[in-house]
Amino acid sequence: MKNPQVIDATTRRWRAALFLFMLATGVSMASWVARTPAVRDALDVTTGAMGLVLFGLSIGSMAGVLASGGLVRRHGGRSVITLGAALLVAGLLVIAGGAALEVSGGVFGGLALFGAGMGLAEVAFNIEGAAVERAVGRPVLPVLHGCFSLGTVVGALLGMGLTALRFPVGWHLAAIALAVAAAGAWTVRAVPAGTGREEPEAADDGGRGGGWRAQVAVWRDRRLVLIGLIVLAMAFAEGSANDWLPLLMVDGHGTSATAGSLTFMLFAVAMTTGRFTGGPLLVRYGPAAVVRASAVIAAVGVALVVFSSSALLAGAAVVLWGLGASLGFPVTISAAGEGVRNASARVAAVSTAGYAAFLVGPPSLGFLADHVGLRNAMVVVLVLLGGAALITGALRTPEREAGAVPQGDRCAAG
Repeated sequence: MKNPQVIDATTRRWRAALFLFMLATGVSMASWVARTPAVRDALDVTTGAMGLVLFGLSIGSMAGVLASGGLVRRHGGRSVITLGAALLVAGLLVIAGGAALEVSGGVFGGLALFGAGMGLAEVAFNIEGAAVERAVGRPVLPVLHGCFSLGTVVGALLGMGLTALRFPVGWHLAAIALAVAAAGAWTVRAVPAGTGREEPEAADDGGRGGGWRAQVAVWRDRRLVLIGLIVLAMAFAEGSANDWLPLLMVDGHGTSATAGSLTFMLFAVAMTTGRFTGGPLLVRYGPAAVVRASAVIAAVGVALVVFSSSALLAGAAVVLWGLGASLGFPVTISAAGEGVRNASARVAAVSTAGYAAFLVGPPSLGFLADHVGLRNAMVVVLVLLGGAALITGALRTPEREAGAVPQGDRCAAG
């Protein structure tokens, strides 16, 4: 990464806007997750039927992720963020209405809209965050993702509190929708137009043009393929905890459901802490060493959860799992867009690979768990983390030597 630059007011506002909206999206996602039991009760459906309702989120998320890169190259990041924010708000309102009216199809449709908005916004935000990094010469993406993690902690706590108060889920999600709308409106005004947009005539064999060909062409770069494999493994480790950690503690270690939920909260706090405090480590050691150590630390945490016979030790080990998984995704995204002309296409391609692993990969562990048990199925995560640790040299480039960047920012960075 290039030497740090003096940050002007416009860039500072741009960066702060990205932090704010990522915080808001984290709150919205965790608010939905925390109120899932209340929605199921309102719909009066079985767990299997609720699974079909939840499928709307997966469909929408993957559609948004796959479409986002091409839309950014054609229209720019700000336009895609605007569309993503609108879909997020609409989705939350439709979910709230579907829950209040006890209409399963309404919740399914709302989740599809919500997921599409999340997928569109997430990839566009990675492209914007990488652009801010290049402008200011210091780490931004770890803290950007840290804001999302912080939002999930805030949203989970808020959801737990409102659940205890038996606050109507419809009104809760409607209020979150209004908050997201306000954050989105301010963000769109602060983000400059045209980030990531590429003219059609710029298309060539290097993958710098628009359309799906650009996103395919960038994978001809062997280094980018290795970066994609790293982000796949790290995103899989994070997504596996999001999908399975509470159930892993309940079924695998015999804890109570409350203890399982608290364990997941511990993981989320560890993720947040790692992302906010990782800047100095990147400064001193560089991304290759940091991600290698992160993969090893995460693997140790997963191994203790899988193989330990002590529920207390397994619960404590999720701190290592969360800390280790925290920096993998943002640091690899940053490396993908560093020092190259076709940065937006590369960032979009690696982001898509990461989100695909995050959204699609972990649910597949359920099929394996039917045969070997959930704890043993997590060995797949261990193998992927071990493989990622062996190829982190792909993150090392001359522009990103250790000591080239100062300490990272904070959510409300000034």
